Amino acid sequence: TTNIEQILQAADDIEDDDPNVARILCEQAYSMAQNLDPSSDGRGVLQFKTGLASVIKQKLAKKDGGSIDRQNDIEVLWNFYLEYKKRRRVDDMQREQEIMRESGTFSTEMGARAMEMKKIYATLRALLDVLEILVGQAPSDRLGRQILEEIKKIKRSDAALRGELMPYNIIPLDASSVGNVVGFFPEVRAAIAAIQNCEDLPRFPYDTPQLRQKDIFDLLQYVFGFQDDNVRNQRENVALTLANAQSRLSLPNDTEPKIDEKAVTEVFCKVLDNYIKWCRFLGKRVAWTSLEAVNKNRKIILVALYFLIWGEAANVRFLPECLCYIFHNMAKELDGILDSSEAEPAKSCVTNDGSTSYLEKIITPIYLTMSAEANNNNDGKAAHSAWRNYDDFNEYFWSRSCFELSWPPAENSKFLRKPAKRKRTGKTNFVEHRTFLHLYRSFHRLWIFLILMFQCLTIIAFHHGKINISTIKVVLSAGPAFFILNFIECCLDVLLMFGAYKTARGFAISRLVIRFLWLAAISTFVTYLYVKVLDEKNARNNDSTYFRIYVLVLGGYAAVRLVFASLAKIPACHRLSNYSDRSQFFQFFKWIYQERYYIGRGLYESIGNYARYVIFWLVIFACKFPFAYYLQIRPLVVPTNIIVQLHDLQYSWHDFVSKGNRNALTILSLWAPVVAIYLMDIHIWYTLLSALVGGVMGARGRLGEIRSIEMLHKRFESFPEAFAKTLSPQRISSRPVPQDSEAATKMYASIFSPFWNEIIKSLREEDYISNRYIEHYICLPFYKNHLLQYHQ
Repeated sequence: TTNIEQILQAADDIEDDDPNVARILCEQAYSMAQNLDPSSDGRGVLQFKTGLASVIKQKLAKKDGGSIDRQNDIEVLWNFYLEYKKRRRVDDMQREQEIMRESGTFSTEMGARAMEMKKIYATLRALLDVLEILVGQAPSDRLGRQILEEIKKIKRSDAALRGELMPYNIIPLDASSVGNVVGFFPEVRAAIAAIQNCEDLPRFPYDTPQLRQKDIFDLLQYVFGFQDDNVRNQRENVALTLANAQSRLSLPNDTEPKIDEKAVTEVFCKVLDNYIKWCRFLGKRVAWTSLEAVNKNRKIILVALYFLIWGEAANVRFLPECLCYIFHNMAKELDGILDSSEAEPAKSCVTNDGSTSYLEKIITPIYLTMSAEANNNNDGKAAHSAWRNYDDFNEYFWSRSCFELSWPPAENSKFLRKPAKRKRTGKTNFVEHRTFLHLYRSFHRLWIFLILMFQCLTIIAFHHGKINISTIKVVLSAGPAFFILNFIECCLDVLLMFGAYKTARGFAISRLVIRFLWLAAISTFVTYLYVKVLDEKNARNNDSTYFRIYVLVLGGYAAVRLVFASLAKIPACHRLSNYSDRSQFFQFFKWIYQERYYIGRGLYESIGNYARYVIFWLVIFACKFPFAYYLQIRPLVVPTNIIVQLHDLQYSWHDFVSKGNRNALTILSLWAPVVAIYLMDIHIWYTLLSALVGGVMGARGRLGEIRSIEMLHKRFESFPEAFAKTLSPQRISSRPVPQDSEAATKMYASIFSPFWNEIIKSLREEDYISNRYIEHYICLPFYKNHLLQYHQ
C-alpha cells in the first residue's frame, strides 16, 4: 500500500508547478485515509481528515471561480508525469547515477546529488501509484489501458525508480543506491560480496527483477518460505555483522575486497555458540561434520539461516533451546539440498496448498499452543501447576526426548496439546506449589546443618564437655538423623513434584525414584546399625564390630560426598568435573548428587571469591556455635536434669500431662525459646559480620570520601599531578626538574592536557556534551583558580 505521507509530500513539492495536480494527489490521499479508517476511530485520524479537507478546499478555491472537471484527472496527471520527467532530466540522472556508482567512492557533493535524485524519484513514484489507482485494474478506454501498460512497464524496467525508494535500515542491499555512504566502506562491500557468492550453490528459480544480484538469502527464502521483510532485515543484519567482524581484524584494501575467513569463523562461532553447547549437552552431533570441514560460504549460509529462523519466530524466540531444535532440523534439511544440483522447497515447510511457509508450518503450531496456555492462566491468578509458561516449553528441549517430537512437529504430540478441562499437558520439570513446606525444602541444607550441630552440642553439654569414646558413640547419632532429615526432604520433592509427572523428563523422574529408594534404604540401614552400636555400648563388652561397621559406612559416605561436593563446588575442580562427564560411571553418581540443567551449568566463581565466601561463613559459625554452647545450651543442662528427677508434681492438666513422662512438657517449655533463638540468631551474626566486612571494604575503597561538588573541585586541582606521577612517570623523568611550584603545575598540566582533551572529544562523539561546551571543558582548572588553555 502506498504511503499517504509520500503522496502528500509529492503534492507539497509540486504545488508551485501545478496546483491542479497537487489537488488530485491530496484528494487521492483523503480517499485512501477514508478507506483505511471510515469511522475515524484511530487516534488523530479525524483531525488529519479535517485538516486535509481544509487544504483541498483551499486548492479548489480558484481566483477565476471556474469549476473543476475531475473526469480529466487521469489525463492531466499523466501529462504532468511525462512533462515532469522530461523537465527533471530523469534519464540523464540515471546515467549519472551509474557513473557515480561505478566510481566506488563517496563524496559530500555525491551525497547531496543522491538526495536530490531520491526526492525526484519519490515524486515520480507517488504520481505513478496514484495513476495506477485512478486507472484501476480493468480500464475501459484506450488511454487508460495505455497508461496502465506503461505504468507496469516502467515499474518493471526502471530499476532506479524502484531501487532508490526501496526501504532499508542502514545499508540498501535490495537495490544499489549512491546516497548511502555506508555501502562504500570496504568491509561492507566485502560482506555484501560474500553474501552474493552463489558459485557452489544449487540452481534455483529467481524471477525477481534484477535490481541486485541473487544471494544466499534468496536461496533460503525459496527453500523454506521466509517472509520478504524478514529476509530484508536479516540480509542487512548478517552483512553488518560480518563487516564489523572484518573491521576488528583489518580493513581490506583490494579493489574487490573479500571477507576474511577468520571474520566469518568468529561470527559463526558467536552466533551458533548456544546451538553448539546445546548439542554437546544432549550428546548429539551438530549439523555439520567439523568446523574445519565447513567452508566460508557454508558458514555464512548457516548464520543466515539462524538469523532468519529467529527473525520470524514471534514469541518462540523467547525459547532459545526450541530455536536450537528448529535450527538443527532445518540445517540438516538444508545440507541435503545444498549437496544437490538443483534446489527444491523443504518438505517440512510445504503447506497444504503447495506453497512454502516456515511461519505457517513451524512457528504457528507452537505459537498457538503457547497462546492457549497463556489464556488459561486466569490473568496470572491461576496456580503455577495449572498452565505452562515459557520455561516449561523451553525446558522440554533440555533432554534427548525432545527429538521424539519429530520433524516437522507433530500436531498430535503432547508438546503441542492445547489445554482442556480434563485433558491437558502438565508441567515439564518444576512445579511451584504455594506451601509453607518450602521453608524447609528450599533451605534444607541449612536446616539440617543447624539441627545436627544443635544435637552434637547438646550431647557434649550433657556429657559435661568430656570428649571420650562414650561421648563419640552418642554424638554419632547425628548419622541416622542426617539421613532421616534428607529422606524427609526427598519426600517433599516427591510430594511437590505433583503436576509434572506426565510430562517431566524420564531422567528427572528416575532420579527422584532412585533418591527416594536410596535414602529410605540407607536411613533404615544406618538407623539399624546405630541401634546395634547402642546395644554394644549398653552391653559393656569388648565387642565393637557394629561400631566399626558403622564408622566405616559413615566414613565412606562422607568421603564420596566430599569428592562430589569438591567437583561441583570448588572452582579448581571444575575442569576435572567436566572431564569426568565422559565416564558413564561418574556421570551417574554426579547426576544422583545434583540434577543436570542446561542453564547455569557453567556459572562458576573464581577461587579467590569462593575462598572469601567460605571464610566469611566459617567466621559466622565460629562466632555462633561457641555462643550457643556456652550461653544457650550448657546453662540449661543442670535445670533439665533437676526437672527430670522431680517426682509427684501436681499439674493443672493432669489428664493431659501424665505422671510417667518425666515432666516432658516442662522441659519442652524450657528448651523451646532457646531452640527458636538458636535457629534464628544466625541472621544476627550474619548482619553483624556483613556490616563489619562492608565497612572495611568501603574504607579501603575510600567510599564516600568526596561528598560534595566543592570537594570534587578541590580534589580536581591535584588531579593533573596525580595523573602525571601515577600513570606517566616516564614523561616526568624525561623533562627538566621545575624550580618552583608554578612551573611544576604547568609541567603536570602539559602532560595531562592531551588525555583530558581526548576524554572531552569522546564525550562529544557520544553526544554527552554539545559543541558549545567544548571550549569551556578544554580549559583545565589549576591551583589558585588559574586557567591554562591547551590546544592539540
